[in-house]
Amino acid sequence: MNKDNEIYGIDISKKVFDVYSLGNGYKQFANDENGFKLLLRELPEHALVIMEATGYYHYRLAQYLYKKEIAVSVVNPLSVKRFIQMRLAKIKTDKSDAKAIFEYGFQNKVPLYNALTDVQAECHQLFSLLDIYVKQRTATKIKIKGEESLGKPSRFVYVSLKRNLKHLDSEISGLETRLLELVKQDQHDQLNLLKSIPGLGTKTALFLIVVTDGFRKFENAKQLCSYVGITPTIRESGSSIRGRSRISKIGNKKLRNLLFLCAFSASKYNKACKELYERIVAKGKSKKLALIAVANKILKQAFAIAKSGLPYDENFMSIRA
Repeated sequence: MNKDNEIYGIDISKKVFDVYSLGNGYKQFANDENGFKLLLRELPEHALVIMEATGYYHYRLAQYLYKKEIAVSVVNPLSVKRFIQMRLAKIKTDKSDAKAIFEYGFQNKVPLYNALTDVQAECHQLFSLLDIYVKQRTATKIKIKGEESLGKPSRFVYVSLKRNLKHLDSEISGLETRLLELVKQDQHDQLNLLKSIPGLGTKTALFLIVVTDGFRKFENAKQLCSYVGITPTIRESGSSIRGRSRISKIGNKKLRNLLFLCAFSASKYNKACKELYERIVAKGKSKKLALIAVANKILKQAFAIAKSGLPYDENFMSIRA
C-alpha cells in the first residue's frame, strides 16, 4: 500500500479525464492544458496520481505532472482489469474506473513514472507509426496475391496496389533508419551489447530498447517476458481439463513475432538456446513449444546483458540457462 501518499485515481479519455480521491470524491477535467492546471491546484504536496497507459491520451498529463514534480504512476491496464475482475465488479463507468484505479494503487505498490526524453518520445512515435505501416504492408501484400490469383481482373487496381506497396516499403525503411539513428545517439552502447547475443538481430535489439525505454521500465526479466507475452501458458484443471502449453496472446505482438523469428537462429548458434531447444525436443515436446522457450531465453539474456552492461558470454549464459 502507498500509505504515505494521498492517492488520486485517474481514468483518462480523448476529451476528459475523471479523478477519484478519498478526500475529494469524483471530479472531471478537460484533457487539455487548462484541465491539467485545474487538477494541479487540487493536488496536495504528497499526492500520488495513478493512471493507466492508454496509448496517446495519458501521455501529456503524465509528462505535465512529472515536470511539476508530482509523483505519477502509469500502470498496465491489464493489471487494473484483473484487479476489477477479482473484485467481481459488474458496474463499469468512467467514475467506477477512476475509483478502481484508486483502489488498485491503494492496495498495490506501483512504479513511479519517469518522463521520456525528447529522443525517447520520438522513438515511441516512430515505433507506433512503423507498426501501423507494417500492418498496412502485410494487408497490401495479401490483397496483391488475391488479385494475382484472380488473374488481375482490374489492371488499374493491381498497379495501384503495387505502387502503394512500394511507397510503404520506402516509408518503413525511412522510419527504421531514423529509429536506428536515434537509438545509436541515445543508447549506442546498449545496442551493441544486445547485438552480441547470437540470434538477436539489429531490428529486434532496436525495438527492445525502444519499447522498454532502455530496459528501465522493468525490474526483472519475468516482468519483461510477461509484457512481451513470450511466457507459455498451461491449461490444466484437475483431471478433466488438460490442454497443450501455448504462448500467451497478451503482450507486444510485434516484438513477440520478432523474437520468435530470432529463436530459429538462436536455436542453432546460441549455445544456451541450442541446449534448451534440444532438451525440450528430446522430451517429445513440439518444436514450436521449444522455439517459444528459446524466445523466452533470448529475452532473459537480453535483460541480463542490458542490466549488467557486459557483452554476451557463452559460458556464463550456459550456466544461467
